[in-house]
Amino acid sequence: MAVDYAVIALYLAGMLAMGWWGMRRAKSKSEFLVAGRRLGPWMYSGTMAAIVLGGASTIGGVGLGYKYGLSGAWMVFAIGLGLLALSVFFSARIARLKVYTVSEMLDLRYGGRAGVISGVVMWAYTLMLAVTSTIAYATIFDVLFDLPRTVAIVLGGTIVVAYSTLGGMWSITITDMVQFVVKTIGVLLLLLPIAVVKAGGFAEMKAALPTSYFEPLGIGGETIFTYVLIYTFGMLIGQDIWQRVFTARTDKVAKWGGTVAGTYCLAYALAGAVIGTAAKVLYPNLPSADDAFATIVKDELPMGVRGLVLAAALAAVMSTSSGALIACATVANNDIWSRLRGTASEAEDDHDEVKGNRLFILIMGVAVIVIAIALNDVVQALTVAYNLLVAGLLVPILGGLLWRRGTVQGALAAVTVGGLAVIGLMWTYGILANEPVYYGLLASLAAYVIVSLATRPTDAAVLAHWRARLAGQDTTGQDTTGAPEPEAGAVPVAATG
Repeated sequence: MAVDYAVIALYLAGMLAMGWWGMRRAKSKSEFLVAGRRLGPWMYSGTMAAIVLGGASTIGGVGLGYKYGLSGAWMVFAIGLGLLALSVFFSARIARLKVYTVSEMLDLRYGGRAGVISGVVMWAYTLMLAVTSTIAYATIFDVLFDLPRTVAIVLGGTIVVAYSTLGGMWSITITDMVQFVVKTIGVLLLLLPIAVVKAGGFAEMKAALPTSYFEPLGIGGETIFTYVLIYTFGMLIGQDIWQRVFTARTDKVAKWGGTVAGTYCLAYALAGAVIGTAAKVLYPNLPSADDAFATIVKDELPMGVRGLVLAAALAAVMSTSSGALIACATVANNDIWSRLRGTASEAEDDHDEVKGNRLFILIMGVAVIVIAIALNDVVQALTVAYNLLVAGLLVPILGGLLWRRGTVQGALAAVTVGGLAVIGLMWTYGILANEPVYYGLLASLAAYVIVSLATRPTDAAVLAHWRARLAGQDTTGQDTTGAPEPEAGAVPVAATG
């Protein structure tokens, strides 16, 4: 294992070096939180693919392939579909808003009063996403070094917190690009063909396994529908995803670069399912499907290659963890703390804002590590987070983008009713049941439409300002491309009352 250890150590050292490089570049709030909104198409595509394809997509995707065959690709496939939908239909308009958080977008659309409640929901989601990603370090470091769970979480979490705190989005962008390359080589170019060959090829795999393993819908129609509802729609509204959209140099980069990343996700989904299917042939009686990835890597790959593939799994976890961490800290600082203490962002200079956001990443990072050590049921925690996100925020966000008649009262009602409904239904049906997110989303939609129609339409000045920002213009109709960024949450004077 000495060669494998050397590969992993070199990779981890490189991640810390990227953090140091990012610290020297991130001198303003825009540089620290959204990489100066300067990413071109190739870097944008790579980093976007890196953040959405995390440990669940890699280790969990292979596990679903082990359990269900090729139809196990549907979870990651749903993620890819969500990224494609976001990129094709919404990302260009989102990028032109030049905001930092989803809650700031809601403030712009509805008039400055929707941010805190939505910020709390988004913060809970990003926190749990960061926690569950951090827990995944335990699996990888156990295979590598046979480390205790707590030590593995602290080791992996400390590295991510270090480079994220030092350089913010610039560090995360560069490390994610490296992680994208490592994942592509390790999983798609090495593990996939080796796993298929070791299993005897597709003909042998078909002969050894039930026919259900090769049916596209073998995992079940209801499961596929739930994946699409949670993960596809979750991609449309998650702060961790939007914050990457904000890094695009232009709206065209956001649209077409995201489309490339989404297509890559579809290929990655199929690869994971095939690897899992091959593992089922090689190891038909594993105690847990999630052990399939680590087992096939440890037993079937030659030294050096094994280290690179394990580095690919580590890269997958780190990219999601760091993206969720900076999203969590950004929401906590900009959407919750700044509003509660009543300070306007323009009251601070760039240095103070970078310092404040860096401090929040450190605080949230420590909290994530502590919660990850204490938490046992990862699936339940992540399910609660996604249910709250989709049931509480999907309707007001998409409604604001698509329906002119939506009002701030309707948005607040949708967040409140959807959130409370999904919590009550999870209590009734169980956390892992499908019904809570179904009925919670319907309740949120009903509340949004009914309350919006029953209240006064959004002020015309707010809508005019909103449409101008969507078009990449100021309120006089001038193109703001390349101009200094407007204050993200600013609304016209007429909108304040």
